[in-house]
Amino acid sequence: MNMEWLRLGRKRQSGFSASSTAEEVTLGIDGNGLTAIVTGSSSGIGTETARVLALRGVHVILGVRNPSSGNDVKEMILKEVPTAAVDVMELDLSSMASVKKFVANFNSMNLPLDILINNAGVGMSSFNLSEDGIEMDFATNHIGHFLLTNLLLENMKATALKTKLEGRIVIVASEAYRFSYRQGIRFDKINEESGYNSIASYGQSKLANILHAQELSRRLEEEGVLITVNSLHPGAVFTNITRHHSFLNVIVAMIGKFLLRNVQQGAATTCYLALHPQVKGISGLLLLFYGDVCAPSSIGAAWTLPHHHINSTCLSTLLSK
Repeated sequence: MNMEWLRLGRKRQSGFSASSTAEEVTLGIDGNGLTAIVTGSSSGIGTETARVLALRGVHVILGVRNPSSGNDVKEMILKEVPTAAVDVMELDLSSMASVKKFVANFNSMNLPLDILINNAGVGMSSFNLSEDGIEMDFATNHIGHFLLTNLLLENMKATALKTKLEGRIVIVASEAYRFSYRQGIRFDKINEESGYNSIASYGQSKLANILHAQELSRRLEEEGVLITVNSLHPGAVFTNITRHHSFLNVIVAMIGKFLLRNVQQGAATTCYLALHPQVKGISGLLLLFYGDVCAPSSIGAAWTLPHHHINSTCLSTLLSK
C-alpha cells in the first residue's frame, strides 16, 4: 500500500514537510540575475516549477514540445508577475535533432546558464520508438536529457566560473526506478519490443536518470567545477504522466485528487534543489519528496554494470551523431 499521504505533515531537518509547496520552500529567496532552463514546463510540476522560479526573479526558459502551450504558460506567469523574464523555446526530448536545435538557439541568445532542470518525462505507454530508433521512454526521459545536459555543460561551467555562483543541475527522477527490469537497464534490449513492460521501461529510464546524476556529479567534483547535480523523487503527484496508460490513468483520475500530492507540492523538491541555500555544495544525491535522502551509491551497487556503463555508452553514441 502506498503510504505517501501519511507523510504529508511530518517536518524534516530542512524545516519542510511533504505538504510544503514550491512557494513555501523558496520564500524569501532572491533569484534575480539567475537564468534557468526548465524542460517539460507546459504542464504539471514543470509549469509550477517555472512559475515559482519566475516569481523569485529567475529568468526562465520554457523548454516545451508545443510552443503554443508554452506561450499559454508564459502568459499565465506574466499575468501574475508582470516583470518576469520568460522565454518559450521548442524542445522535443525524444528527438536528438530537436535537442541540438534547442541548444543552438539558446546559445544564440548569449545568455548565461545557472540552473538546468531536467523535468520533462513520458511513461507507461505502449512500446514505441523515437525518430532516432530508441525506445520512447528511454529516449525522452534519459537520452534526450543526457544530450541536453552535455551540450549545455560548457555554458554552465563558464557561468559558474564568471559569477562565482554555484550552478545547479536538477534531474526529476522517481522511486519508480525500483520497478525497473530485474537486471536494471536492459542495454542489449532497450529497443526490442520482446519482453517490453511499460512500467519496467519507465523504471529503467528513471534509474538511468539517477545514475546519470551520480556519475556527472562525481566527474564535476573531480574537475573542481562549481556545479552540483542532484536527482529527486517528487512523490506521487496528480499530473498527466499516466495519460498513455489507460488503466492507471482511470485510477489516477478517480482518486488522484484525494490521495496524491498536488502540483504545488510536487514542484517543491525541484525548487528546493534549484534555489535553496541549505543544499549549497551538496551533490550526487537522490532527494525524496518527504525530505529523506537516498545515496545513489546504494542504488548503483545493485546494478554495477549500468552505473559504470551508462554514461560512456550514451556519450559515445550521442557524440557520434
